[in-house]
Amino acid sequence: MTSLLFVPSKMFLTKGVGVHREKLTSFEMALRSADIAAINIIRVSSIFPPHCKVIPRSKGVKLLPAGAVVPCVVAEAATNEPYRNLVASVGVAQPRDPEQYGYLSEHHAFGENVRTASDYAEDLAATMLATTLGVDFDPDRSYDEKRELWKISGQIVRTSALTQHARGNEDGLWTTVIAASVLLP
Repeated sequence: MTSLLFVPSKMFLTKGVGVHREKLTSFEMALRSADIAAINIIRVSSIFPPHCKVIPRSKGVKLLPAGAVVPCVVAEAATNEPYRNLVASVGVAQPRDPEQYGYLSEHHAFGENVRTASDYAEDLAATMLATTLGVDFDPDRSYDEKRELWKISGQIVRTSALTQHARGNEDGLWTTVIAASVLLP
């Protein structure tokens, strides 16, 4: 019997935007833009596996055979409102100790810019990791203050985020943005 359980050893981040008169097709176009349309996505929660390596998107997509069932953390937003700003962002927080798991986060919103959405997603992932590691911090501190505290603690080695931004199509077609963390064996 083959086990369906595996701990991902590689991960890559990707993003895309799609526009179409049908909402579902707009989502498909965003997946194509992100180079992950040919896989079956299983949406998973927020754990960055121990010993997992972040690889470039260009290498990761080459490891995806068509039809593969692949776990992903996905942020998605869609609108058919002309000119409406929308963002989708994924954040990553990796611990210094490779034996420890980290966190992935997803954030999607309207009216935010790339910087705000990226900072929020990164902050969210780092906050989840910090609380797991027992790093004492005030959740009401600014993003920069918390980031400095994480550096001082020495327990969080790297945080990052990837964000896709778009404006709703001027003719009212559906516009979809996605950002995803794709987890591979």
